[in-house]
Amino acid sequence: MEFRHYTDADYETVCGFLIELNRADRSHVNWNWARFEWMYEHPYFAKDMRDAIGLWFDGDRIVGAAIYDMYFGEAFTGVLPEYASLYPDVLRCAYHALKDDSGLAIAICDENRSEIETAEKAGFAPVEASETIMEIDLDAPLPAKLPDGFRLYEPDPDTDFRAVQWAIWQGFDHGEDRAQFEREEAPIPQKRKHFRRELNLCAVCPNGEYAGFVCLWMQEGTDYAYVEPLCTIPQQRGKGIAKALVYEGLNRAARLGAKKAYVISDLPFYEALGFRKTYHYTFYRKE
Repeated sequence: MEFRHYTDADYETVCGFLIELNRADRSHVNWNWARFEWMYEHPYFAKDMRDAIGLWFDGDRIVGAAIYDMYFGEAFTGVLPEYASLYPDVLRCAYHALKDDSGLAIAICDENRSEIETAEKAGFAPVEASETIMEIDLDAPLPAKLPDGFRLYEPDPDTDFRAVQWAIWQGFDHGEDRAQFEREEAPIPQKRKHFRRELNLCAVCPNGEYAGFVCLWMQEGTDYAYVEPLCTIPQQRGKGIAKALVYEGLNRAARLGAKKAYVISDLPFYEALGFRKTYHYTFYRKE
């Protein structure tokens, strides 16, 4: 077994580790390869500290990892099932390397008793923060229909990404002040290493404005898609646009081989679409 600090050369191997971790047991699916890929190019990700990420190798294969979530203070810790005895070391290294002034928090699935017991023995205690994973089966086509006058569009990640970002800014209720958006919002590239344009969709108003956006993530070698993000701008809500976007994305993912899709949410909106709550994660913190 060999411990190494992360380098950019490890990117694909980390994605492969996260895929393998979730292949047989989806209790870590809140931290899947797509979450890592989305985070990695996000402007809020503390990329200059990425060599603090810890990786445990058996030969060329990553078998354990401690990865901070955007910045220090929250982290993912995981090991492949056959390397469960390694988890205490991973947790210990994560605490010492990835904590901030308030300590370290990790999200552990409520069903994962061994990780919970290990965390508690190491001095971590549950707090009120949590995450919920919802899933939907993709065994039948879903009715994806936009309102009359609206159309579907696959935005170009090189030329349309700023327009998409403006829709996301409005859709997540940051306001409608375009000047403020331009001042405050750092450009977020839409194109990542495993980008699939056919799973990035906008609803376009009759006047050409983007009314909503959804992004789904899927990679060969997996049988699931991941939804992140989804939004509708405030003035276009209540028309079924978000539903149509999600269903269209899910139908496309199903044609690519996805059997299920996941989203981090506990909103009734997703339940109304047919998603069901599957995994609940409690945060454990050590100060």
